[in-house]
Amino acid sequence: MNTLYGAPEAAQDRGLFSLSELKPDELSKLVERSVALFRDRDAHSFPLRDRVAGVLFTRTSTRTRTAFQTGVVRLGGTPIAYGPHDLQLNTGESVGDTARVLGSMLDLLVARTSGPLDELRALSTEGGLPVINAMAAQEHPTQGVCDLATLALAHGDLGGIRVMYIGEGNNTAVALAYGIATVPGARCDFVTPPGYGLPDGVLDTARGIAGTAGAELTETHDVADAPEQLDVVYTTRWQTTGTSKADPAWRETFRPFHVDAALMRRWPQASFLHDLPAHRGDEVTGEVLDGPRSLAWTQAKMKLSSAMAVLEAAADLTTG
Repeated sequence: MNTLYGAPEAAQDRGLFSLSELKPDELSKLVERSVALFRDRDAHSFPLRDRVAGVLFTRTSTRTRTAFQTGVVRLGGTPIAYGPHDLQLNTGESVGDTARVLGSMLDLLVARTSGPLDELRALSTEGGLPVINAMAAQEHPTQGVCDLATLALAHGDLGGIRVMYIGEGNNTAVALAYGIATVPGARCDFVTPPGYGLPDGVLDTARGIAGTAGAELTETHDVADAPEQLDVVYTTRWQTTGTSKADPAWRETFRPFHVDAALMRRWPQASFLHDLPAHRGDEVTGEVLDGPRSLAWTQAKMKLSSAMAVLEAAADLTTG
């Protein structure tokens, strides 16, 4: 299976599908490049010149969609945007047939579906073109690149960083787990509501990655078990794009995992992350989100830089 830096081979997927498939140095390069482009968005040689990139979003998006469409343009390419009702996928055409057509006309594809990751792999293998996972049901890897880059910008060397993720173990949490696992000496504690933890197997996979770097990952379902020392508190909105919760009383289950000023006072030096959009009053208060320790708006701005870094790497896999 080819990663973002793999050589193209017939009948294999190419692109970025999961951070668990990247070597630590590959992810580190993406993070470093994201920071460099954040500081100077013109520090590139237009690697997508004469390339056409499809940008397929069947789910709502503000930051990721804008970042990738803008990133394609800034890197010299031409984006073709598809919404949820634009392709014949919407009328029953198969993923394979769609992929064969797109692959004959596009040089690469950025896709958010909130569907299974296998659909994105099929778009790549059947279409013979690189595909960037801009969010699937299982993982949001480009968000993970953005998050690590934001932390690197704010904290410098990430070695030994201590992060607490609080909230649902969603696709953003999965990407964070795989990303932090590659950082030497890092620790990430996932504090998730009962019944809404990380998907089965994710923690084991992340710990397998972490063994090489000496990172540590834990999960608990009680805020009282949160670690005593932290550098970062990270949360996401409770109602994730493309998902629903069967339990009508789920908000009561989530309420203890709310981030407010009282919680943040436990770690006076910790910065705050949120991938946005935010629902003030649910997962976080406006006082925290808009406060002096919040990196959420830098994180949002980093979406463009990290998208450009991923697109730049994917450009090496195009054949046009």
